[in-house]
Order: sequence, then C-alpha cells, then structure tokens
Amino acid sequence: MAEATDGFPTQSEARGGVPRLVDMAGVDRDIFTSTDEPELEFDDDGTELSSAKEVELWDNSADDVGSDDTTELAKEGEQGGPFRGGAITPDGLIDEDFEAELGTPQEEDAHSEFTDVERYGIVEVAGDDLYGRKVIVVSACKLPSNKNFDHQRLLEYIKHTLDKYVEQDYVLVYFHYGLHSSNKPKLSWLLQAYRELNRKYKKNLKTLYLVHPTNFIKVLWNIFRPFISAKFGKKLMYVNYLVELRNHLPFDQLTVPLPVLEYDAKKAAANKLQYPYEKEAHDGPSKTQQFGVSLQFIKANSGRVIPLVVEQTITYMRQIGGDEVEGIFRRCAPLTTLKEVQEKYNAGEPVNFAEYGDVHVPAAILKKFLRELSEPLLTFDLFEPITRLHFHDAPKRIMEVQRMLQDELPEDNYAILKFIMHFLVEVTQKAEVNKMTPSNVATVFGPNLAWSKGQANLSTIEPVIKFTQLLIENFDDVFLR
Repeated sequence: MAEATDGFPTQSEARGGVPRLVDMAGVDRDIFTSTDEPELEFDDDGTELSSAKEVELWDNSADDVGSDDTTELAKEGEQGGPFRGGAITPDGLIDEDFEAELGTPQEEDAHSEFTDVERYGIVEVAGDDLYGRKVIVVSACKLPSNKNFDHQRLLEYIKHTLDKYVEQDYVLVYFHYGLHSSNKPKLSWLLQAYRELNRKYKKNLKTLYLVHPTNFIKVLWNIFRPFISAKFGKKLMYVNYLVELRNHLPFDQLTVPLPVLEYDAKKAAANKLQYPYEKEAHDGPSKTQQFGVSLQFIKANSGRVIPLVVEQTITYMRQIGGDEVEGIFRRCAPLTTLKEVQEKYNAGEPVNFAEYGDVHVPAAILKKFLRELSEPLLTFDLFEPITRLHFHDAPKRIMEVQRMLQDELPEDNYAILKFIMHFLVEVTQKAEVNKMTPSNVATVFGPNLAWSKGQANLSTIEPVIKFTQLLIENFDDVFLR
C-alpha cells in the first residue's frame, strides 16, 4: 500500500427458588390494590426497613426490576477478572434490537434549566466503567427533605440526564444508604417513574448495581418479581461492600458520597475487608505489560511510539472494513473475550483478531486500552483547558486547539492521537452506512481520551465529547504536523 507523506494511508486506500407472592407470610395483600399512600417506617439508622407495607423504595422505581435469578455479586476469583459469570447479561452483548439510527447528543444549555435539582447532586455521571459504558450514579443520601422538594422536577432531571446516554450502553449505581422517612419519595411518584422510564431507558442498561441493600429490599424485590420484566432483573447486582465494585468501576472517578463511604468503612472494618480505594500491594508490571501502565512505560520497554494495541486494532479494522460496520465503537464485545485479549497483550503473546470473528472486539480493546492508561492520552494537564474551550468563539476555538496540540501535548501523545483520530475520521465519512456521525463517535470515544484526576461528572464529560467532535470535524486544521 502506498503511504502518504504524513505516514497515514491515502483516503482511497484507507480500509482494508424465590418464594411466590401467595407464599409470603405476613404480607398484606392490600398493598397491591390500595390506592392510599402507605405509611413507611424506617429504623433509627435509616438502613433497615421495619414495616411489611413499605413499598416505596428506589428499587421499585429503578425500572423493570426483578428476575428469575436475582444475582448476588460473585466472589473475586481470578486476579483482575471483571464481571464474573451471571453478574451481567449472559453473553455480555448489547441487545440485538440495535437501532437503525443513532441519536445525537443534545446541546448542553449555557445555563441548565435544572439548577434547582442539580445542586443536590442526587444524579451524577461518573465517567465510564472498565468496559467503556457510561456510569450514572444515584445517591439516596442526597435526597433533601420530602416536605419541600419537588420530586416531579427530579424525575424530569433524571430523564434529561439519561437521554444523553441511553442510546449507548450504560450502567446505573444506586447507593441506598441514607434513604429514610424524612426524604423518601411517595409511592405514587415511584409508580409514575416506573411508567415514564420506559423501554427507551431500559434497553441499553447493562447493569444496575444496588449498593448496601437491606434485607427488606431483597424480599420486596422478589415479591414484585411476577409484575416486572425477568429480562431486566438479570441486570441487577447486589453490592454489600464497596470493595466488590472494584473489579467493575474505577474508584478514582466514581462519585461515592461521604456518608456512604463512612457507613461502608464500618462494615468493612468489622469484617476486616480491604477498602476499595486502597491500592493492593503488588510487584511492578512486567516489561510486556500494555494495559494499566503509562505510554512512557510502553515506549521504554517496546521501543514503540505507537503502542502495539493501538496499531494492531486499527490496522485490523481497516483491513476488514470495520469503518463500514454499523455501530462500530458503540456496541459491546463479549467480556470474556476482552479479558482474554488483554491478558495476551500483557503477557507479550501474539493476538490474532481474525480468530474471534467480531470487529467489535478490536474496537472495544482499543477503547479499553486508552481508558486504562495511568494518565489519559490528552494528559491531566490539558483537561482543564479542554473544559474551558467552549468559552471561545468558533474561530478562536480552532486556534486554541492548534496551540494545545502543538505546544502542550507531548510529541508521542500527539503522534498517537493523530493516528487514532485519522481512523475516526474515516469512520465518520461512512456514517450513512455505519450510523456513526462525528457527534456519535465523539460521544462513545471521547471519554477514553481525557479525564480529570478527581471524580468525573456530567459537566466535565460534555466538554471532552465536544472537544473530540471538534478534532474529528477539523482534523486537517488542527493536526498541523
């Protein structure tokens, strides 16, 4: 293949046994027929429910929850083995009813219409999980007094937030601790939320992590199972300790409220469990390690500027026409396959993507590699300038991006970014076939390029997506060397 002078292919060459309801002793059947609001009583510490008529917990409104097998978190097995069997949907794949057309992210209002709800931080976006799926966090402890809080506004804000991400895979984390009689929503609101959070919001939800569930939640979940989708119930994971989330969610960007941390610390200390955000003592990485290390480490041990993972994934996708595959970079690959490929790369073993027969495997591996770098490709230093970029008008914005890439991004990072973005441009040029417009690609790929040292949220993720879209749409103008 002939090479263009900048080292990239020319445009024409570039492709290549739960009890039944009737068996539950002591259950008041009127709770299923009465239209009166039940009086719900909570115990003193707000963590255990004390009335058999309590039907208003968040898990009722978490959508279609309930299943033939309410899944308990699997014990940690092999080192680094995320998502044990049965912990998520069986095959780890996105639903087959993939939409013919992807939605485009809504423009972020200059001044949010939901500032009255946002200020409580009840619903937050906390970056991506270990497989690139957006993480939405709901914290019960942040609910204000139910005497003067507009729960209808909260429901509208939840839908407003989810609307930005429901067209791609995402996960929900619900911190139950802190829900008590003075801040609980009414049953009627929960029923309304159940109706309005319809299939649009359920389809691409991959996992619902229910953190610190009470015994009553588990019983109530099983009681309502006959009325709720079994398919959705398979997405439920009970999380008794925060440490159990470690294999699924990066704690450096997961928003965990302080009361939840304190409560979990007491439980963990009583059982002598390791706290989730404490690093395990281990030997340094092997010289062949590719995932979870720095770009400097990879270059020092391989002599390569473009990491092998980046080069091989993009080269393979080009060769088989991956840029024409519908939903490329958006659809999931089997989690067991991703783990196997990652282990091969880390061990220095050859990887042949043709053996897997799925173009979504290299696409997912590329995102996973970038997301697990010890420092993002766009560096921590550039994160703040990226979030401020929207203050400039369009012409000045292009000039500022040119300056950032030329003067502030390290040379090796620049070369890797250009290599990746060149392929993303090729993908978007075939949007009529693959449905991946610049906006869609930026939404699913951008968060893998930049993040802050602290916890991510919606206000910081949106600018990264916009920045990525700008790089794609103005590739020739911003990459000047």
